[in-house]
Amino acid sequence: MVIAGYLLTLVGWWTIIMGLFLLYVLFKTWTSNETKKEKKIVVDEQRLLDWKPYPLVETNVEPTKPKIMGKISEDACNLGATSFLSLGNEEGIIDSALAALRKYGVGSCGPRGFYGTIDVHLELEERLANFMGVEEAVVYSYGFTTIASAIPAYARKGDILFADECVHFAIQKGIDSSRSTVKYFRHNDMEHLEELLIASSDIIAKKRSFVIAESIYYNTGTMCPLAKLVELRRKYKLRMILDESLTIGVLGEKGRGLTEHLNIPISEIDLIVGSLEHSFSSIGGFCVGSHFIVEHQRLSGLGYCFSASLPPLLSQGALKALDFIEAEPTRLNELRDNSEKLNRSLEKLEDFSIRGDDLSPIKHIYLRNPNMSVDDKQIYLQKIADHCADNGIILSVATYLRDSEINCPDPSIRLASNRLLTQEKIDKLSQLLSDGYRLLKI
Repeated sequence: MVIAGYLLTLVGWWTIIMGLFLLYVLFKTWTSNETKKEKKIVVDEQRLLDWKPYPLVETNVEPTKPKIMGKISEDACNLGATSFLSLGNEEGIIDSALAALRKYGVGSCGPRGFYGTIDVHLELEERLANFMGVEEAVVYSYGFTTIASAIPAYARKGDILFADECVHFAIQKGIDSSRSTVKYFRHNDMEHLEELLIASSDIIAKKRSFVIAESIYYNTGTMCPLAKLVELRRKYKLRMILDESLTIGVLGEKGRGLTEHLNIPISEIDLIVGSLEHSFSSIGGFCVGSHFIVEHQRLSGLGYCFSASLPPLLSQGALKALDFIEAEPTRLNELRDNSEKLNRSLEKLEDFSIRGDDLSPIKHIYLRNPNMSVDDKQIYLQKIADHCADNGIILSVATYLRDSEINCPDPSIRLASNRLLTQEKIDKLSQLLSDGYRLLKI
């Protein structure tokens, strides 16, 4: 009993001591805050005015990359932009986008799977699926991330991919993200592809296998031999991913792309990727295919899951552009005619070589002089492009990440044909290119 009483007394004194300590801490905290409130901060305004921070970059360094182009005159002929059907200035599209802006605001404020899905997104996906004649479509907010997200959504470490060596950078990044084994076949060389398939037959039998190609290659302007590719795909039981970004709204009677142009059933392709940034004159991309293929991307396509959704006004603009494509198929014929005329004119140039199929809206112009370094070619082509721009023809010199890209292409001027291009403008372009080569020759 004595021990118990002693312990109770000790606990009581300990409680009193702790209570007094807490009161002291609260008192010091309160008095400290009051003291801080009374202090006045004295600012030396002159010192602030005299302060000159160090520059973020050295000001005496000469830029090695081409300058960013400013505002382009409305009178200029822009062959650098890939708005093939020239829908960007259509009043109907602009008015429709402005109406969506007033209704929804500028952005959607979140990813599609959370709170970023709006009725125009669902309508655009439904319209694209109907247009392409497939079960379903999924829309991404950025063209580059569409194919770069679609590939790793299906291909995984341990799978094997067969890809054309000239696929554009977004496809290369998608392949890298998949961490799959990749084998590149020579550009449009189906014999080389079959050699690789035969050599890898043991792996194909055990692993999932994919073949990846573009309908028209952005880096070359050449058309894919799709019929032979589909034949090999069926023979060796490959899954096929086809990027039709440059052919949807360009080829085919209704603008459905290379599959329609060559009369190949769209069911032969497992996944078709398209862009809203060319013929649709908007932003973003989309994938079309079966319900299973599309629904899988809503959970596994990183660019879909973790990016804010396509702004409603741009979705509405793409919807209106689709109205024009469906209602006025003659626009497609005008584009294809101009692409052929452009090819015939450029092929006559003596100082340049041309690459790109007749029906391709993308053409590449290369210098014939083989003795120049890559850097000299790039500088020379930029000077020629500047000369053309000074005379009302806007061109784009193709740029690449030379240390990062597979089989990086030779420097070129990349041209984009469009529906409103006239023979007069084509003749002027050819003349400016020839004059520029001779005036600026290094």
